[in-house]
Amino acid sequence: MNMKLFVKNNDEQPRKKMGCLGKTIIGIGVYFGCCFLLGLLMGDAFSTPKTTLEENTIYRIDLSGVLVDQASEENPFDAIIGEMYGQTTTTVGLNDLLSNIALAKDNDKILGIYLRGGSLSAGPASAKALRDALLDFKQSGKFIIAYSDAYTQTNYYIASVADKMYFNTVGTLMWDGMSAQKEYYTRIFDKIGIEMQILKVGTFKSAVEPYFRTSMSEADRKQTEQYLGGIWSEVKSAVAEQRHLTVEQLDTYADECMSLQPQYKYVDYGFVDTLVYVQDMDTVLRMYAGTKDYKTLSNSAMTNVERAENTATDKIAVLYAEGQIYDSGSEGIVEDKVLKQIKNIHKDDAIKAVVFRVNSPGGSADASEQIWHAVKTLQEKGLPVVVSMGDYAASGGYYISCCADYIYAEPTTLTGSIGIFGTVPNISKLREKVGLDIDGVTTNKHSALQTNAIYKGMNSQEFALMQSMVERGYDLFTSRCAEGRGVSQQEIKKIGEGRVWLGKDALKIGLVDELGNINNAITKAAELAGLGQYAIVEYPEKTDPFEELIKMFDTTTPEERLVIKMREFASKPRIMALTPEVTIQ
Repeated sequence: MNMKLFVKNNDEQPRKKMGCLGKTIIGIGVYFGCCFLLGLLMGDAFSTPKTTLEENTIYRIDLSGVLVDQASEENPFDAIIGEMYGQTTTTVGLNDLLSNIALAKDNDKILGIYLRGGSLSAGPASAKALRDALLDFKQSGKFIIAYSDAYTQTNYYIASVADKMYFNTVGTLMWDGMSAQKEYYTRIFDKIGIEMQILKVGTFKSAVEPYFRTSMSEADRKQTEQYLGGIWSEVKSAVAEQRHLTVEQLDTYADECMSLQPQYKYVDYGFVDTLVYVQDMDTVLRMYAGTKDYKTLSNSAMTNVERAENTATDKIAVLYAEGQIYDSGSEGIVEDKVLKQIKNIHKDDAIKAVVFRVNSPGGSADASEQIWHAVKTLQEKGLPVVVSMGDYAASGGYYISCCADYIYAEPTTLTGSIGIFGTVPNISKLREKVGLDIDGVTTNKHSALQTNAIYKGMNSQEFALMQSMVERGYDLFTSRCAEGRGVSQQEIKKIGEGRVWLGKDALKIGLVDELGNINNAITKAAELAGLGQYAIVEYPEKTDPFEELIKMFDTTTPEERLVIKMREFASKPRIMALTPEVTIQ
């Protein structure tokens, strides 16, 4: 830890006063600038107007942005700062899409759905959930048509449900198969003088392999081939059914690398129906609508359509937990934030059951234990807890799920990974290269263990101490899983070892109870709670950006507020290309 000493000198006071005066003037300028922006944006930020559905409406779903389980309320200030930086990526809530598609299915003013292709970043399970909702919509007899300038494999998988698929005359359609590639850093570390000291339990716990290997272990290759092949099989079968092709044909076409083939083959092979220019889609939409006076409604506008009021007094809480698990921070599944949401659920006596939506590849072991315990307190209160797994519920994601009364996973959910690891870099060789010397004093034998482990490397005794801590963590992890699943700890350890399982395989070995989506989980929660009529409440609740800004104005200076908003924007994850389409850490 670096420490700095500050000495106050009276001679500096005039200069300091001038500095404060300058900051005050700047602050006032920033303040009035923010007020001006608030005046411009107040109408949109203070309240979002409800959308009125009109006759002959087509619901347009743009397959672009980042698909998340629960999208936060759109913040107009993020959009402004995004324009400044040239970054305008948006998040799309799967919860909103599923709700909107269900509404469109039952509302007579909605004629059909127009799927407009783009670049939607979505995991396999989330993509399947969206696709399944579109298939359910088709049961209404209404149309779904699709157009895109280009298709990623994920987008094509979703859009293949359409009755007719129209495609850009010069577009690119990706259908090349799937791959999972990893980078290995061992030789780089060797060159610069860093050795990663690996502490782990679990033969299949491959997240640390890039730090001490130069290629996949056989164990990692085995599990990766299994889950990647399983996802590809699911995708092929689904597309084959809707496009009236065979899985053999689709494999043959993938081997031809469709993304590099001429556009006429997309029609000849049956991937799309017609090549058109985007301007021609107006004529197509008129034909399907049966009138030239049709209207299109965006997803955001559809989200703002007023729903019929649910007067049920009993509630089911849907608690969303998405991202890496952290002890603290602002992004992902943060311990204190989740505990706060669970505390809020406790306060509402109208809540009779909880659906815990988990979409996480893992993270902090300590935070996972705290969240696990908090979920247990819901059950101790008499509330059934049903887990709905998203794209991932692995490692810490499974830890926080395992105590649930019932667990649903999608067939392509990646779960399990019951294992634990830690890494400590040893930079002793690098120190020698650059001439960095370390010296100090200690009061006890292991007082400097943490720093010495990095600067000098651990001796056998120190390594044993660290490894024993990791093994205790694994023992606790497996005991939690055994308790939650009602089996012996030994049985859990047999299927543990850090191995990643597809949802459909996890069902066979007892890690989950049933394959299904979040709607299935809600139905199950109602069943367990003995509910007939109920309302759904989501946690965390969406916050009004304007209200949050007002709160911030109460506690910060004008210049601090601007810096906070800039930092928040800069820290948000941005969309990345879906190549490869599956990445495991």
